[in-house]
Amino acid sequence: MVKHEPKAKAKAQDILTIGGTDVSPGQNLTINLPIADLYTNTQLTMPIRVARGKSRGPTMFVSAAVHGDEINGVEIIRRLLNLKLLNSIKGTLIAVPVVNVFGFVNHSRYLPDRRDLNRSFPGSEMGSLAGRLANLFLNEIVSHCTHGIDLHTGSNHRTNLPQIRALLDNPENERLANAFGAPVILNSNLRDGSLREAVANENIPMLLYEAGEPLRFDEMAIRFGVRGITSVMREIGMLPPRRSGHGHIPLIAKSTTWVRAPHSGLLRIKKSLGARVEINEVLGQVAHPLGRNETEVLATKPGVIIGQVNLPLINEGDALFHIASLEASSEDHSALDAFQAEMDESNFSAFLNNY
Repeated sequence: MVKHEPKAKAKAQDILTIGGTDVSPGQNLTINLPIADLYTNTQLTMPIRVARGKSRGPTMFVSAAVHGDEINGVEIIRRLLNLKLLNSIKGTLIAVPVVNVFGFVNHSRYLPDRRDLNRSFPGSEMGSLAGRLANLFLNEIVSHCTHGIDLHTGSNHRTNLPQIRALLDNPENERLANAFGAPVILNSNLRDGSLREAVANENIPMLLYEAGEPLRFDEMAIRFGVRGITSVMREIGMLPPRRSGHGHIPLIAKSTTWVRAPHSGLLRIKKSLGARVEINEVLGQVAHPLGRNETEVLATKPGVIIGQVNLPLINEGDALFHIASLEASSEDHSALDAFQAEMDESNFSAFLNNY
């Protein structure tokens, strides 16, 4: 009779602990991480899903709703977690669909203390509500990770073209940004108090994905986000490689500028997201409600429109169009052209199959 030895327990270094919950290789667990209670004595928790493969590999966090009204990322993560692809994962995926739970339940960008969570990192255990939440996220999530992706949308009635923002001075950031496959990559400096700055200080490569608008689902942005995340996971060895790559060269933006409203009135948009524009090209028109004082809004620089206002009711000085100036070497527009073709409704089913 063959004697079967009991399976060895996971080594201590293989155990991942979040919020006091241990997750072993091969496990897929939901963790509700306690955060500050409401003043009604109602407990709030940050929902977290940890998917661990049986084989060792990178540990990547994917987070959304750092700004509570930016909900596209919540749906991106929900769909990501339902992909059968995750059955073959190596390493660990830590998915946090709602970081700013307080803002999310109130349909607000901010926390109850009116602070912007993405300007409150690294925070402190003894700091403001925003600072405590930022500190908790860094200690319980980021500290375990080798890579990260944070999901955002435009703000304040503005929508963004799918784009990656990263500090390209870091070669690993550049590699991941290209793997994501967004039509535009913005070489973006770090902002004080941002999650991206705090993660960079820990020498962890991280991408920020911007797409869509607040408090609305954007189907194109969502599908593109899911595919981009899985492409990064393939690039770093968490998922099996794709049989063939997308083959498109993203446009690299060296800087951006906002074109502002010349005066108050009603805006009629003439150019859409992703449009390539030349200096002094007409982007839209602003008119008085009675039909007088119609003024053209002109591009101040050549480039690509990566963001624009959705609300046609504007005040003088409002930011209307966000234009990315491209690197001189960014002459191949195949990524942008491919994105615009894939976003056509007739191509949605094929796009979905490319996750």
